[in-house]
Amino acid sequence: MTLSSTIGLAIAMFVLAASPGPGVFATISRSLASGFWRSLALIAGIVVGDILFLLMAIFGLAVIARVLGDFFLFVRVGGGLYLIWLGWRMWRSDPQIGGINGGRDGRSGWQNFLGGLLLTLGNPKVILFYIGFLPTFMDLTKLAPFDVVLAALVVSSVLASVLATYSFLADRTRRLFSGPVAGRRLNRAAGTVMMGTGAVLASRIAET
Repeated sequence: MTLSSTIGLAIAMFVLAASPGPGVFATISRSLASGFWRSLALIAGIVVGDILFLLMAIFGLAVIARVLGDFFLFVRVGGGLYLIWLGWRMWRSDPQIGGINGGRDGRSGWQNFLGGLLLTLGNPKVILFYIGFLPTFMDLTKLAPFDVVLAALVVSSVLASVLATYSFLADRTRRLFSGPVAGRRLNRAAGTVMMGTGAVLASRIAET
């Protein structure tokens, strides 16, 4: 990868990560309900999903991705339903706004990780970016092993940084609510956003 292509990839990833979408909404919802540290597992799942799509694009697996369209449809619907379930848990969780560890809905980091992974694997915007848009400004067929590692580092660092910033800002907002009534309302608002994100993801059946 040349310097210009590396910078171009970083800018494209920043735009993709910063633009409002399921990943951003899910990250904010998780941070509002459980705090910054609990959201990191969700962010890790999102990053791993992006890396998988990046490797598929680099190693010429776009055709396989299209053939497995039904599989991605299943992942999209399943991931949407899973996010709805996580949102319902947020909605019902007891508020612990002042605590570092967040509410009871954030017990399992693996559940948050899986939610982030399924969210990315079923997100049409991410699929279109890696399979359709990325090859238009990068020659993926001529990447050396070092280039593949560099591209993965750029994608993961930019994406994680942007989502962590959203999470941190949401966590700062969360700490402003100290009372149980306000905390319960915040949990329900975050849960509603998460369930809405899952519903939107699951309903995009006709998109590719």
